[in-house]
Amino acid sequence: MLDLERLNIDAGMSFEDANALLYRLGITDGLPVVPPTGDRVAAMVGERDPSKVVATLPPMRGAATVRGLATCAVMAGCRPDDFSVLQAATAAVAEPQFNLFGIQTTTGTVTPMLIINGPVVHRLGLNTAANALGPGTRSNAAIGRALQFVLRTIGDAEPGRGDKATMGQPGKFTFCCAENAMASPWQALHVWRGFAAEQSTVTVVGATGTVEIVDADSTDAEGILTTMAHSMTIAGSLGRGNLLGGGEPLLLVAPEHAEIIARTHTRRQAQAFLFERARLPVSALAPAQAGRLRATSVTELAVAACPEDIMLVVLGGPGAKSTYVPTWGGGTRAVTRVVEPG
Repeated sequence: MLDLERLNIDAGMSFEDANALLYRLGITDGLPVVPPTGDRVAAMVGERDPSKVVATLPPMRGAATVRGLATCAVMAGCRPDDFSVLQAATAAVAEPQFNLFGIQTTTGTVTPMLIINGPVVHRLGLNTAANALGPGTRSNAAIGRALQFVLRTIGDAEPGRGDKATMGQPGKFTFCCAENAMASPWQALHVWRGFAAEQSTVTVVGATGTVEIVDADSTDAEGILTTMAHSMTIAGSLGRGNLLGGGEPLLLVAPEHAEIIARTHTRRQAQAFLFERARLPVSALAPAQAGRLRATSVTELAVAACPEDIMLVVLGGPGAKSTYVPTWGGGTRAVTRVVEPG
């Protein structure tokens, strides 16, 4: 495990030499980084105590200090204003119910996804609309990338060693978005999860990937929700507790879809509909899996244990295309933390 507290990049070192050194040390994600010189790291730390431990991260129980986080933030291209979100996200992934040890060491594709809510979204200029899961916005890209540096460098989830992922996924570069609360007909995610609207929060989700949901034909809630429900029944996501995925699936609902659904359905009604319709008969599984489940009298698989566990977040711009984000079947729960003022 590399000790970021002792990392010292000379300000006189060339960009190329600094990146070559950091790459040899196994710190980068393979792409060029901003050299974490002493001045840059100090500017990121600001008035905070650099030795304060924000979290202890598996698999090697690395102590994530403010200085260590600041080093990762600089390398990822964060601005000082982004740093409070990274701190909150690091504390969130360390919560026991998130199961970071399992996420860091599994052979599966899971990685933390960040969903940001509240006034900080506007303050940082986070993208909530068109291409919200894609490139083009600095804070979206840099905050998610910084957390990945934290997990790899401080938690020591080095690919092939601590991180045993068979294939991984592109979200391991960066996976960070902000809810399009202005376009949502429902409460914002953080309000739904018990926080005040005026609070800024980051929610971490153990995401295994994304699935596009296209429905430009349906003109009512039942039609769109039916398409969504069937898109969630993925046989290859069989997880614990006879559920598909991790039991807390995430639907990123396009504003156009959300507007149609909300004409007749509250959030709870939409969740209840999805809970009842997103079912996969055991007969659709491979024979070996089906036989094992039939021996326990299971005849169908659900995506969640209860309707409230299905997360609905409005995201994106124009278009009748939503996104399903399955959560890890190894066991994880979303965690929301307040982003404290910097």
